[in-house]
Amino acid sequence: MSNPGRSRSRSAARLAAVQALYQQEMEGTPVAQLLKEFHDHRLGAMIEDAQYVDAEREFFDDLVTGVGSRCAEIDAAISARLAAGWSIERLDRPMRAILRAGAYELLARRDVPVGSVISEYVDVAHAFYDKRESGFVNGLLDAIAKEARAAPAS
Repeated sequence: MSNPGRSRSRSAARLAAVQALYQQEMEGTPVAQLLKEFHDHRLGAMIEDAQYVDAEREFFDDLVTGVGSRCAEIDAAISARLAAGWSIERLDRPMRAILRAGAYELLARRDVPVGSVISEYVDVAHAFYDKRESGFVNGLLDAIAKEARAAPAS
């Protein structure tokens, strides 16, 4: 049985994690400081007259710290699926953050179904991009999922 409250708080955690990863890449903010800033000022906060859904904090923390600790592995998984002549560095920062968070979840969070991971990050991509980029996120994460979820857990 699905829990709509948990689903919303996980969606909020994913979007916040993408924002945090983007900020970290832009500013080089240390992870501990980044987590504190998001806990204190962003997750569930009222920003510009909009009440943000309170994100599942443990899940948010796992996404942000997990991407940081497994970034080389995640970037290799993403890079292996890019078209010839493309590198992860050629992708813009929001796209890198979306793909890194999604790839981390596929690699490390076997408790979350593949379909949920992919559809959630396609939704996040819609917040930043048009349909073409959302399709790119879908295809790339699907390719990572086929390999990551077929392999034994690491």
